[in-house]
Amino acid sequence: MKSIILKPKKEESILRHHPWVFSGAIASLPDNLEEGELVRVISSDNRILGIGHFQIGSIAVRLLQFGDADLPEDFFRKRLESAFRLRKTLELIRPDNNCYRLVHGEGDFLPGLVIDIYGDTAVVQAHSPGMHFERMKIADALTQLPEARIRNVYYKSETTLPFKARLDPQNDYLIGHFDGNIAIENGLRFNIDWLRGQKTGFFVDQRENRALLEKYAKDRNVLNMFCYTGGFSVYALRGGAKTVDSVDSSAKAAALTDANVELNFSDDKRHHTYATDAFKYLAEMENDKYDLIILDPPAFAKHRSALKNGLIGYRKLNAKAFEKIKSGGVLFTFSCSQVVTREMFRLAVFTAASQSGRKVRILHQLTQPADHPIDISHPEGEYLKGLVLYVE
Repeated sequence: MKSIILKPKKEESILRHHPWVFSGAIASLPDNLEEGELVRVISSDNRILGIGHFQIGSIAVRLLQFGDADLPEDFFRKRLESAFRLRKTLELIRPDNNCYRLVHGEGDFLPGLVIDIYGDTAVVQAHSPGMHFERMKIADALTQLPEARIRNVYYKSETTLPFKARLDPQNDYLIGHFDGNIAIENGLRFNIDWLRGQKTGFFVDQRENRALLEKYAKDRNVLNMFCYTGGFSVYALRGGAKTVDSVDSSAKAAALTDANVELNFSDDKRHHTYATDAFKYLAEMENDKYDLIILDPPAFAKHRSALKNGLIGYRKLNAKAFEKIKSGGVLFTFSCSQVVTREMFRLAVFTAASQSGRKVRILHQLTQPADHPIDISHPEGEYLKGLVLYVE
């Protein structure tokens, strides 16, 4: 196995078990090093710090293991068994719930890997060349997990791997085949489009926040902006909402929302979808029409270069919601931009509230659920921020 040598005093973060080695910390690379190769990381005073996958870019190594031991042959099996035990501890695997995140990258000590489970199908996404090359080992280990009962493994990494690596990944089944795409979350059924949908087909990270929204929905007129698959809409209907309007710029997303509503509440006249731009809809809708609004937009700032404009976007979006929502209304507002910190998002929302002149109180401060764990040594793993606000 080849070795990477660090510059002096660049090992401190690794000794604290942060799993990333940045390119600026590296003193020398071995010849003929290929992307995705396993490498040892060595300090300037010749200490073996760990083993990880090499890749070209700002994050040069994602560490799989710390210390001087060799990577065991059954590494992926043990890591996946540990991840599955955690999900069992969280009681996510139940007759009324069979979709959850099994692997959340660094949070499950498998940096560069995401795995979501939908019934007996695992959807695998690699975010690093190293995990791409390990995909068959991972698929085999998934089907051997005791009690998980995974029969199909779908690989979906065409849009998640760095394009400079020139890996040409193909989205396809590594094991098994398509045999249905209905998953159950907290007793509600959803069509999961892992073949053509965003991410792995469904935003499982909003499961607990959807359940919280259900408790606020009774007798309210609900607006679900950026509805995608309609998760919040379906929970609002079960919670006894008076009306639910779902808005998304994608006609395909609007159709999928309709399908999920129909799956759970056949021919329910309380629900309507609108395939239109969210900002346009908010600007043109009448004041006081809704007393429960959900703002769950896509990431406005995917990279630090877009941070300033992203924060402006969050401020403008929330300002318009504050302007339009009925007095006594409840606003669920979110950011899934990893580069937007909790403090930045709060400031953007607080600025919007101040500009609106409305009295606003925080009812809940929300985050990602426990099947999206955050490695205590890797705070960057916290990406989902949310606020539930009462607007007078």
